Amino acid sequence: MEKTLGELAALVGGELRGPADLVIRGLAPVDRATPEELTFIAHPRFARLGETTQAGAVLVAPQWSNLNKPLIVVEHPYLAYARLAAVFARPRPRWAGVSPLAWLGEDVDLGEDVAVAPFAFIGDRVRLGDRVTVMPGCYVGQDTVIGPDTYISPNVTILERCQIGARVLIHSGAVIGADGFGFVPTPKGQVKIPQLGTVVIEDEVEIGANVTIDRGALGETRIGTGVKIDNLVQLAHNVTVGEHTVMAAQAGVAGSTKVGAWVAVGGQAGLTGHIEVGDRVQVGAQAGVTHSVPPGEILLGSPAWPIKEARRVFACMHQLPEWHKRLKHLEQQVRWLTARLERETEP
Repeated sequence: MEKTLGELAALVGGELRGPADLVIRGLAPVDRATPEELTFIAHPRFARLGETTQAGAVLVAPQWSNLNKPLIVVEHPYLAYARLAAVFARPRPRWAGVSPLAWLGEDVDLGEDVAVAPFAFIGDRVRLGDRVTVMPGCYVGQDTVIGPDTYISPNVTILERCQIGARVLIHSGAVIGADGFGFVPTPKGQVKIPQLGTVVIEDEVEIGANVTIDRGALGETRIGTGVKIDNLVQLAHNVTVGEHTVMAAQAGVAGSTKVGAWVAVGGQAGLTGHIEVGDRVQVGAQAGVTHSVPPGEILLGSPAWPIKEARRVFACMHQLPEWHKRLKHLEQQVRWLTARLERETEP
């Protein structure tokens, strides 16, 4: 793959400052780029590397447009980089047609140009839309529907009666539609509650490696359009995640919680069950959210507080050793004064 600098500038609507015919054969970090590669600067801490980089050209915001390098100047370098990375990215591997080593159940409905790799299992009455790819080792349970242009990476498990939308990307090891964690305690032990619901994944969702999304106990677990889920995230039964929300690795959401649209959940954060998190809420890494949250709130800590309150609490926590020392000193003074007062008041 190679493009001229002029072609790349046109693709991102940037201002070209350099030779339009300069050939670019890839993208690379600012400190490792070669003269045939394009790099980008999207943060002030990397700006100092712009003068020493060996890159053939640099993608920059207007404030760094004085670099003595061939440039593409754009308002949002990181967004432009993402779009150009898609140009240079190699296509995901795809099996040609349906392998004779794949298992297809009864009444399977295949769209046009479907790819099913060896050792994939497709259950009865499954519907695969146009250009769906199912890679080796995948299990697609009966009565599941998968929309067009969806890519199922190796060793993904999609259990029965799930619905996957169009242009969804599911990474290896993900499990969609496992039983939710539902039991009734009795004197003789735990009685399992059958999980009768399903999972609905809307369009353009990306699901990371080893993510688990449980089916609803009744009804559905639903993941909205454009949601992006990092590796090792757990979503329990009957959770709803609004459109374009992002969740970082190892986050967990307990049952029946509703997460709004455009929410950002940091790594290892936990949301308890049966609460509602409003649109555009930001949950910091390792935060523990135990109550419903209004739209637009920013939360930190465990238990989670609004950011202003959390910062005051964290500031106090750093002073606790000194306060503890002062308190012990004051306690000693009080004991000494009390003993002295008792001696002076004795008959």
